[in-house]
Amino acid sequence: MTTVRTDAFKLGDKFATLLGDEVQVGQAAPEFTCVMTGWKNVNPLEESRGRVVILSAVPSLDTEVCDRETRRFNEEAAKLGEDILIYTISTDFPMAQKRWCGAAGVERVKVVSDVIDTDFGLKYGLLIKERRYLRRSVFVVGRDGKLTYVNYLPTLGQEPDYDEVIQAARKALT
Repeated sequence: MTTVRTDAFKLGDKFATLLGDEVQVGQAAPEFTCVMTGWKNVNPLEESRGRVVILSAVPSLDTEVCDRETRRFNEEAAKLGEDILIYTISTDFPMAQKRWCGAAGVERVKVVSDVIDTDFGLKYGLLIKERRYLRRSVFVVGRDGKLTYVNYLPTLGQEPDYDEVIQAARKALT
């Protein structure tokens, strides 16, 4: 049974309904399946096992803040090397994600969609029921598959502290 929380996050001045349980630093990162271009299933944690992974959850790439966040993580990814992978996850359709990535020149961040089953949103406690999109959040998963950094942003319009996220990812390499 999915946990329902109605007092943890606001859309404007009203509480939204969040589905799923929040995850915590130190716990094993829940495995999840999303889709990518061509509707192909992908399990980001499985395909990146043994590496450090940054998971950036955004509502939609077609919004100003999500656009800026994903572009910034793409710039950071170019500096990080092969041992740290960054995924951006939204509920946009895969073909819209592909189009956006092409127009934005985003090639280093892997962009995947949680649109079909919302598996990621439910397992990480960030699916907003009223809008069927994800609450802005960032997670770092260490080489051992455990969460080393968890940040649920308090509002959809707030960007993460990029330096803090990158520092947490680098720390997880050791």
